[in-house]
Parts: sequence; structure tokens; C-alpha cells
Amino acid sequence: MADGRIGNQFWKLRAKHGRDKLFETPELLWEAACEYFQWCEDNPLKETQAKVTSLGQGAGSQIDLIELPVMRAMTLSQLCLYLGCNEAYFRQFKSTADNDFSTVINQIEQTIYNQKFQGAAGNLLNANIISRELGLVDKSDMTTGGEKLSIKIGYGEREED
Repeated sequence: MADGRIGNQFWKLRAKHGRDKLFETPELLWEAACEYFQWCEDNPLKETQAKVTSLGQGAGSQIDLIELPVMRAMTLSQLCLYLGCNEAYFRQFKSTADNDFSTVINQIEQTIYNQKFQGAAGNLLNANIISRELGLVDKSDMTTGGEKLSIKIGYGEREED
């Protein structure tokens, strides 16, 4: 008896090839991103602080632990997790997307950037961490006053910027 797998062209019955788009329209992508943005606001991080209450003269004090809401920084990584994709898929989608999708992806990235920047500027987020995340660098020349360095190499001199 012949092997039925030989000559099998079952693959031709497949209606489509490759992965579906995660979002069919730019509007659906924006709507899903807005759901994530709202989730970030509705689910702040928690900071535990000690609240000391005096019990009166000579009676000592009572320490209560209280939880305070802390701003949750939006991230592209967390957005991708929320959307059910990974960052590589998102970057590839961004590079191959049509103009309408590119506009929405830019709006999403700018929303995340602005939320982080404003949170750090308002001391709601750690400014050092956020500035590194956003690629903000404070460049200052602490050694030369802006003048070129003269470096002796072997027998000659060379200037560097």
C-alpha cells in the first residue's frame, strides 16, 4: 500500500499565509492603546509609608502602615504585553505600516513619552530613571572648559574634540 502522505497537497487548502494583523484599522489600535493608558491610570503602583501617631503624653506612639498610590509609568514594553504582541512585532509593524497606522503609532509613542516626561518633571516618577529611558542626557564639559585637548602620543601631538 502506498504512503498517503506522499503527494499530499493539504497545504493548498490553507486560506491564508502568515500571521493576521493584530489590528485591522488604525482606529482599533488607538482604541486599544487608550484602554492601556486608562489601565495605567486606574492601576497605580502602591507605596507603603509609615504613619506615626502620638497616643498622648507618656503613652508613646502608634505606627500604622498606609498604602499610597504612585504614578505608573507607561512603557512600550508593557503596552505590547497588554496588546498581546512583543516589541519586535510592534517595531516591524511600525516600519511596514501604511500612513494611517504610522500616525497612530507615532501618537502612541508620543503619549508614552509625554506621560513619562511630565511625571518626572512633576516628581511623580524617578527623574533619573525616566531621563535615561527617554534618552535625555545632560552633557557638560567638566575638564576643559570647551577647549580642545592636546594629547601627546609618541613623538607628536594630536588634538581631539
